Amino acid sequence: MSLPDATEEPHFHFTSFRIGGKIFATMPPSNELLHVFVPEVDREAAIAAHPECCESLHWGKRVVGVKIDLTSAGSPLVRDLLQAAYDAKASKSS
Repeated sequence: MSLPDATEEPHFHFTSFRIGGKIFATMPPSNELLHVFVPEVDREAAIAAHPECCESLHWGKRVVGVKIDLTSAGSPLVRDLLQAAYDAKASKSS
C-alpha cells in the first residue's frame, strides 16, 4: 500500500509508519500484529465487525487505536484501517 509522503522509521524496537512526523501505525518485531492509531469511530466499528482479529490498543490508561492480528485479518480490513489512521494524522499535519 502506497500512502503519499508516508515514511517508515524505527520507534524503539518497533517499526513505525508516519506522515508529517506523526505516527499512524506501528509494528512489533514479530510482524504478526499491527497497531493502528485510528479515531474512536473507526476503532469501535473494526472491533465490532472483526472481533477475531481486532482489539483495543491501549497506551497507558487510554485507548488509542486498534491492535490487528495480521495472521487472521484480511487485506481489505488492514488497508482500510491504515488509510483511516493515515488520513487522521495527515489532517493534523497540515
